[in-house]
Amino acid sequence: MISLREVRDSDLPTFWEHLSDPAAQHVAAVTRQYHYDRGHFDSHWARIRSNPDVLIRTVLADDEVVGHAAVYGPPDEREVTYWIGRAHWGRGIATAALTALVDLVGTRPLHAHAAADNGGSIRVLEKCGFVITGHGKGFGQARDGEIDEVLLTLN
Repeated sequence: MISLREVRDSDLPTFWEHLSDPAAQHVAAVTRQYHYDRGHFDSHWARIRSNPDVLIRTVLADDEVVGHAAVYGPPDEREVTYWIGRAHWGRGIATAALTALVDLVGTRPLHAHAAADNGGSIRVLEKCGFVITGHGKGFGQARDGEIDEVLLTLN
């Protein structure tokens, strides 16, 4: 069973393990400094957990912490993000978690970005009702170069 709950301090070591996984970083492509440095990770999580405009939840699969999902940004530009630990990919967890998250949020539209070659993430978003609304370029730190991105929207 997949469920969401408030983030607990005890979840953070698992999140760090997930976010600092080089193979998962490569698939996601667009990473930030907090994916590589524990001090930046701790600062980032303290900041977003204290921001009332960020809705962030821990993703549980059968009561095991398997990732996190969030909605953030200004009201007219709200964006979703999620990260599921690589050991849990391919089991429908991301789709179930994102479905539960968007059900918590009454705001529409919601936006998302994904590396154009990240078929798994694009499929998750489309299963949750997002549609591709654009294409762009971005810097993929995990790939050390420019990548193609898709922009998706849920109305």
